Amino acid sequence: MKLNTKLSLLTILIVFSTVHINAQLLGRRTSWEAKIEGPNGSVPGAKIIALNTNSPLQKAGFLMDDIILEVDGVLLKDDEVWSEISYGLRANKATNIKALRDGQVFEATVEFNPLEQEKHTGIDTYYEEITSSYGITQRTIITKPKKPGRQPAIVLIGGLSCSSIETYPGRKGNWVQTIKDLVEKSGMVVMRIEKPGVGDSEGDCGQSDFITDIEGYKAAIKNLKTKPYVDSSRIVVYGSSMGSALAPFLANKFNLAGVISDGTFFKTWYEHMLEIERRILQFQGNSESQIVEKLNKYYIPLYYGMLIQKKTYQQVVNEYPALSEYNYHSAAHMYGRPVAYYQQLQEFDLAGQWEKVKVPVRILRGTHDWIMSSFDNKMIVEVLDRVGHKDHLLYEYPGLDHWNTIHESPKNSFEGKEGVWDPGTINLIIKWAQEIVKLES
Repeated sequence: MKLNTKLSLLTILIVFSTVHINAQLLGRRTSWEAKIEGPNGSVPGAKIIALNTNSPLQKAGFLMDDIILEVDGVLLKDDEVWSEISYGLRANKATNIKALRDGQVFEATVEFNPLEQEKHTGIDTYYEEITSSYGITQRTIITKPKKPGRQPAIVLIGGLSCSSIETYPGRKGNWVQTIKDLVEKSGMVVMRIEKPGVGDSEGDCGQSDFITDIEGYKAAIKNLKTKPYVDSSRIVVYGSSMGSALAPFLANKFNLAGVISDGTFFKTWYEHMLEIERRILQFQGNSESQIVEKLNKYYIPLYYGMLIQKKTYQQVVNEYPALSEYNYHSAAHMYGRPVAYYQQLQEFDLAGQWEKVKVPVRILRGTHDWIMSSFDNKMIVEVLDRVGHKDHLLYEYPGLDHWNTIHESPKNSFEGKEGVWDPGTINLIIKWAQEIVKLES
């Protein structure tokens, strides 16, 4: 009997050890440690412009002006493939690279260095992982102030792009600064989730659809609520851009304590894209009559075909060749995500989630955000008022665009002119989060 008991305990220990080992399978992301120009569209290959001193590429014998043709047998035929390869590059594993130099093809095996993980003074940083219902293991990053007891938390849901939510050393930008300030100034636990194929996560962001993203967020929030250092009754969801539209859905699904929505939309994606095209046509100097003509002849058929009839852009253009001049998206992608992502988004009832919200809502919109309309944000407030919601606020931040930057006008933002970082935006978001969970700053 004692022997059987010991064997049973040993089996349990082995099982738990195996679970622990399997929970840490994600490889660490890396970088090229070089300046490389992606495929130009006419011929395959990515050109090395400059190499970091003592970088893995340099040590493997690569030189400036070499053309990288293949990575692990995949031809770099266009920007989409190049992006997928770059996102999927992993450290501490043999990577086979085929390149062209002076008309001669050569190959070399490279082992890249892992990116340094982020660190914050006075804060514990945990690199963990969750596995969604789709079987995709994704990186989560959780930061926790160094203090005892259960603490309130913020779960950050980012936009639709395939950019990372990690603030690793050397990475800069207004969105990165927003995340760093949230982590370092909020006094709260903060969870971030890398999309499939982004950062250390498994998968391919360029092929991952809307529902797959949602399943990852759901798995992450379930995981966060089990943490012994998190007060599960005081979790706020902070969504930015696409994440802002998902925030009420996730708050309703998991009974979260509050919603902070930053740069959101309310209408269907079909309506949303037509509004964006109208604004772009205005920025480009078209008359109102020209705008109506182009919307009717080109943009309405284009987006109706893709979003309502569930076709790829290429299929729509093949049926109506005149649209090719006005379609700036690739054959089967928009903003780096597959058309299936937006077709699922079109059918998802995001607007209806606002009618169901019972917890405090705070909405931030920039007055110079040309991506998301002021009217959409005011529609949300009207809905909340209509259903008797009592605790909501919309603040329109002067001069702010969609990318956390202050501009003189929406057109300046559209044209990519340099803007100014204003810490007041993230300070306001932190203030809202602390008020919702009743945390003294």
